[in-house]
Amino acid sequence: MPEIGDSQFQRGDAIWVVGPDGSERAAEYVGEGELSAWFGGAPTVYVIYEDSREGASVQVDRVIRRDRDRD
Repeated sequence: MPEIGDSQFQRGDAIWVVGPDGSERAAEYVGEGELSAWFGGAPTVYVIYEDSREGASVQVDRVIRRDRDRD
């Protein structure tokens, strides 16, 4: 999947996905979501959660860079 736009993340970056309650879930950044830009929704990114190895599309404002040393 090619990268689009000016992403602040690169494929493979360690990230946190912040939940509605402020909790953080470890994940790996996969790439930017394309459909949200076409249909006017919130910008999304694709991630793979480390605990389950499941992929998900999440809003980019819920994603922060993770320092692997803090894990």
